[in-house]
Amino acid sequence: MALMTATNVVLGIVLLFVLMVLASAIKIVKEYERAVIFRLGRVVGARGPGLFFIIPIFEKAVIVDLRTRVLDVPVQETITKDNVPVKVNAVVYFRVIDPVKAVTQVANYIMATSQIAQTTLRSVIGQAHLDELLSEREKLNLQLQKIIDEATDPWGIKVSTVEIKDVELPAGMQRAMARQAEAERERRARITLAEAERQAAEKLRDAAEIVSQHPMALQLRTLQTISDVASDKSNVIVLTLPMEMLKLFRSFADTAEVARIKLEKEIKLEKGKAEGEATEE
Repeated sequence: MALMTATNVVLGIVLLFVLMVLASAIKIVKEYERAVIFRLGRVVGARGPGLFFIIPIFEKAVIVDLRTRVLDVPVQETITKDNVPVKVNAVVYFRVIDPVKAVTQVANYIMATSQIAQTTLRSVIGQAHLDELLSEREKLNLQLQKIIDEATDPWGIKVSTVEIKDVELPAGMQRAMARQAEAERERRARITLAEAERQAAEKLRDAAEIVSQHPMALQLRTLQTISDVASDKSNVIVLTLPMEMLKLFRSFADTAEVARIKLEKEIKLEKGKAEGEATEE
């Protein structure tokens, strides 16, 4: 009886060990994961997704996530090419496209990508002017993405997007830029006003030319003005004169001016004769 009990215990231990070995031999990886297999320390490839088996003790599986990761680059203090201190942060989107390289070529591909992104961000911002940083951010984003992607390519990492999130400027620079923007808006307002005045003057010149060619146009405009004023219930009396009467008044004024000039000439002539007769005597 004691022998049978000892045998059962041994069989139980052996069965438990077999179950543990089988459990460690069975591997299941998800659709977005891959398992890099090492056999006696050497890489034999990547497996998955789904169910597969490894040789216990002799083989080891390292699971790698293939989904796109979002890496937040912390704030970096740097100086632009035109000597303006700025604080810049960014975000990097990357994913693993070669799990074998991601495991064998770098110890921690996430940390390595983060450090590359930080140093590249400082370098690119240091080579750009402040105006480029503020107005041509898309260009800098593409430049950052290209540099970081080339640096991480040997690790099996693909950088899809790099975006500069925020640019923090010194308070003095912000005030200077605000004054510059205000001056620029004032300049545009003055140019717009001058352009409006020029266009209005051109329209008035065209209208004057039309009226000079067609005098009745002014009479029609006068009648239209009277109609507009009549619709108002205020105590306003408007008296209009025909254009012919204005022309008559103008002719009278011209005739009077001619008569005055003729009279002055006659008076001067008589004075000259009188002075001549006095001299002869």
